[in-house]
Parts: sequence; structure tokens; C-alpha cells
Amino acid sequence: MDPRINPYAPGAGTPPPELAGRDDLIEKASITLARLKNNLPARSFILYGLRGVGKTVLLNRLMLDAENEGFFCIKLEATEKRSLAGLLVPQLRSALIKISRFEKAKSYANRALCAIAGFVSKAKMKYDDIEFSIDIKPEHGLADSGDFETDLMDLFVSIGQVAREMQNCIVIFVDEIQYVSEAELSSLILAWHKVSQLQLPFTLVAAGLPQIVGQMGRARSYAERLFEFYHVDKLEKESARIALCKPAQKHGVNYTNDAISEILNQTKSYPYFLQEWGKHSWDYADTSPIELSDVKNAHQSVIASLDASFFKVRLERLTPMEKTYLYAMAELGEGPHRSGDIAERMQRDVKNVAPVRNSLIKKGMIFSPAHGDTAFTVPLFSAYLKRTLSRRR
Repeated sequence: MDPRINPYAPGAGTPPPELAGRDDLIEKASITLARLKNNLPARSFILYGLRGVGKTVLLNRLMLDAENEGFFCIKLEATEKRSLAGLLVPQLRSALIKISRFEKAKSYANRALCAIAGFVSKAKMKYDDIEFSIDIKPEHGLADSGDFETDLMDLFVSIGQVAREMQNCIVIFVDEIQYVSEAELSSLILAWHKVSQLQLPFTLVAAGLPQIVGQMGRARSYAERLFEFYHVDKLEKESARIALCKPAQKHGVNYTNDAISEILNQTKSYPYFLQEWGKHSWDYADTSPIELSDVKNAHQSVIASLDASFFKVRLERLTPMEKTYLYAMAELGEGPHRSGDIAERMQRDVKNVAPVRNSLIKKGMIFSPAHGDTAFTVPLFSAYLKRTLSRRR
């Protein structure tokens, strides 16, 4: 069929043509923000799940909905190489300059800019990725103690006061939050705790890999009472069917039941993989309905696309020893696996490979679903590693 009107959209954070199965989470986020705007208590919102479940898509949708409701939104994406301060400062500065144009919030916004000036003057000594200075004179004693926890708390309180003066809500959206170091995560949680105690309309909506739940719990024991944690999983069968079929139906194209069953089986109902299989099956089909034979003919094309992009880019950033660890996991099967079993497969002592495991967790490749267990953060990654391993032999 005509690839020019192919409705499917596989990509990193690319909105799918049909965001199925997420209405409940969208509604919960809407309630949270509405409560804050109405000066009612509400906990910050953390989405967590594996790669390919659509966390970034959902986060972007929540931000779009918040902007449409008139909330002031700031978007960040954490990385392994940037400090929290380095990420926050430029975005907060830009947002506060815009807010300072509103007369009723001007004085509070200017004071918050003074807080950023003080914060930067001290944080630059600790983090060398803050690359610019603030051309505003800091206010002595405001976010300039040199203690990151205290200064971040002062800065967030100042911004929360701006939001209250505006009679609005300021929301920071953070993607890939698992890359924030635990020391900085501890400071971030403390700052939100203070904002929550003062009932300021300033909140966090974030998304990350499954390890973020444990990271936040280790950083601050009360994190589970301060944040709402929502697991974003693969889709239920009916939602997966809708995500696959509805975009095609808008173009008058249907699937046979056998074709649908095959795609759901191959993708395990993970949203990203549904988009890949839908795209390639559409391209291989001549007419509607898309049949089982079309799906099977598209199989090699789908696998080649996934291997070259979704999987390979993650493997190529690893050290040889990290790759060896993952190959050992793949040889053991889908997982999760006990750390001792992986070490035994590598013919090494479990203590000797512990640093490799920790490095892979920090890079977002694996996580620990239970004490001593290890699992891939990327669905179907085990099958990919087995394919690459067979090619190397």
C-alpha cells in the first residue's frame, strides 16, 4: 500500500497516531495539576517503566495538556553527562524572564532570578557544566550558601512563590530522571518536600526507568510519600489492538484477525514495537485487509530496522566487558536472572563483576527488579543479543 500515507510513527518519543490505553494516567495527572492550581495538596508524579512503553510520549502529552490548561511548563531531559544544576539553570532562567513580564508576578520573578544568580555563583564551583553567568545581582543570603541542598530548596521556594503570586501552577517535566545522581536526587527530593510543606503550586512530573523507584527510596526514605509512582507497562491486549488497528482504519484499511494475533505475539504489546510492525506490515501489503502473509513477509524488514536502530545504538555505547555481561544474560534466557548465575556464566566471581553490573544500571541497560536479580530495561533485547551472538560465531 502507499507508503506516503503510512500512518505509523516509530521513533524516539514520536507521538503514535493513536495513544491507546493511557487514559487513566492522563486523567490522574490532570487531577494532580488541577488540585495544585486550586491550592489543594497533591503529590508530584513519577512515571516509570521499560524502554519502548511510551513514557516520553506520555510525558509530552501530559505537558501539552498542562500547557493547554494554562499552566507554565518547563521541560528537561537528564543525561549521564550533565549535572542537575546544569540542566535546571538555563531553563529556569528563561522561564522566569518570561514570567517577569507579567506585572503582578514581576517582583517575585525578579527575586527568583536573584536566587538563580546566587545559586549559579556557588553551584559553578561544584559543577563545571554550568557554562554561563546570570547578569542579575544576587540577593545576599538567598540560595548562595554553597550547600547544594539548601540552595536548591531556597531556589525552588522562590519559584513556588512566583507561581502562587501568578495564581497559576509551574510544572517541571523531567525525562530520563534515572540519570540524575543519587546525591542530586536527594537534594531534589528535599526541595520538593519543602515546596509541598508550604503548599506552593510548583510540582514535578517525571519519567524514568524502573530503577528510579529504588534510587529515590535510597536518596530519601520518605520519597514514596512525597511522590505518586505510576508503572507504565506494555499495553493490555485490547488497547494494543486499538493502537495497531485504529490508525489504519482511518485510511479504510483493516487487518485480518490472524494478522493482528501475529503482531501482538511478536511485539508482546509494547507500543514502540507495535508501531514498527504496523509500519512494515502496511508497506508489504498490496491491499486491505493486511493479512498474516503480509505480516510474515515483513518480519525480516522489522527485525533489520530494530537491530540497526532501537537495539544497536544501545549496545554500541558499552565497553567490551559490559557487552560480555549482557551476552551472558542473554544466553541464560529472557530473565530476570540471579547475579550469581550471570557471573557463573561469565566464569567469574560475582564480586568481580559487580562493578560491571553497577555500570550497566547507571547506563540504563539493566535494573534490579528484586534483590540480587537482574533484568534488561529494553524489551526483546535478549533475542537481539542472541542474533548478534550467532552472527559473531
